[in-house]
Amino acid sequence: MKRIVAYSIILMMCAVNAAAQERRVENRPYTDMRPFHFGVLVGTHMQDIELTNVGTQMITTEDGTREALVTCDQDRWDMGFNVGVLGEFRLGTYFAMRVAPAMYFGTKHFSFYNHRENLENGRPIEQLQEMKMAYVSCAFDIIYSAQRFNNHRPYMMLGLNPMINLSNKDDDYLKMKRYDVYLEAGIGCDLYLPFFKLRPELKFAYGLTNCLDTDHGNHLKDKNMLQYTNSVNKGRSKMIVLTFYFE
Repeated sequence: MKRIVAYSIILMMCAVNAAAQERRVENRPYTDMRPFHFGVLVGTHMQDIELTNVGTQMITTEDGTREALVTCDQDRWDMGFNVGVLGEFRLGTYFAMRVAPAMYFGTKHFSFYNHRENLENGRPIEQLQEMKMAYVSCAFDIIYSAQRFNNHRPYMMLGLNPMINLSNKDDDYLKMKRYDVYLEAGIGCDLYLPFFKLRPELKFAYGLTNCLDTDHGNHLKDKNMLQYTNSVNKGRSKMIVLTFYFE
């Protein structure tokens, strides 16, 4: 994934430096003058989440009330993929608004460390949770493009991306809320090919709401899971997304 991101940045930088080239015959010279057009998108992304641990907590189970200290972390970026369609409205010479319904598929891995219960080697007991994620999203982005030169046109984008979570389990340690909203910003470049326009884009997305279901612990049947469920009270999702648009 790191190589893909690096190659994409190099490709975009090459497109920005295209101004030093000589003029060439333009492919599809009138494509940006259309007031509206459709397209499809495919891409890959990496997911992460910022968790806020609560520290020491008092847990009440069938055996009574006791003190617990559990920390939780997602210590890696997990890869996924995304597919969708797009519709783009021309707002002027340099501005456009894009609406892009899509689906995101990925995985989150959580590690819980119980510091009140240690193994023989002194390390805290570790519990793991793998959470399969599937989101339906509809991004609303404003695009500001530079002036086209030959068959390249770099741009910047900023937008909001509301998402609906389709995959939740009631018996997991952590549970995500059904709805979330991401603020996203990125760069890209229009590449005008003879038969279509290709648009590689790299963007960063940050969740604006607490994505954890903080009421999940009240519905757990196994109360021994509470010390893990209640170990965090806030989570903000993050994504790095590399997308290829075909228009």
